[in-house]
Amino acid sequence: MQRPTKEQINQLPTYQGLALDDILVIENEDDAAQALAVLHQQVSVGYDTESKPIFRKGEVSPGPTLIQLATVTQGFLFPTRFPVALAAVAEILSNPQIQKVGFGLKDDNRELRGKLGISIVNTEDLAKTLKRLAGEKNDIGARAGVAMVLQARLGKGAQKSNWGAYPLSESQTLYAANDAHSAICIQHKIKGL
Repeated sequence: MQRPTKEQINQLPTYQGLALDDILVIENEDDAAQALAVLHQQVSVGYDTESKPIFRKGEVSPGPTLIQLATVTQGFLFPTRFPVALAAVAEILSNPQIQKVGFGLKDDNRELRGKLGISIVNTEDLAKTLKRLAGEKNDIGARAGVAMVLQARLGKGAQKSNWGAYPLSESQTLYAANDAHSAICIQHKIKGL
């Protein structure tokens, strides 16, 4: 397993993850109950967060505005503006029975704890797992990880969009869900699941 170059990544087909029909945005009690029913059945879930971008020097991030969890077949987006969404995602993130898998989790976890008071337990940082497997000296990011393990190119089009805006656009919804989805798919592939 070797870290691909930018040129090699650009040659790969686009990552075909979840479609809009596979993604649920949690806005109310019914959405939360539906998400929790699925997520409580999982051994591990893909995980990521998005925050409103900072444009001015000295401006402080308000913390994550969106928390994403995914199974191999479904994505769940938890906008932190909805107390019911925040309560539901906190229940999963703090559950020691369910592993949360993603890239560069240290910053995400610090923001969740510091800004939202959520303690996340039982995580696997794929940036470190893939670094070890590839014998690299630097962490491997999501884009390189998807290319290495899934032989696809993860689109980053919505990455710098305004995650503080609501409702999310279709491109934001797909981008956010598939960041978490690609993480769980990578874990399954490297563990032979």
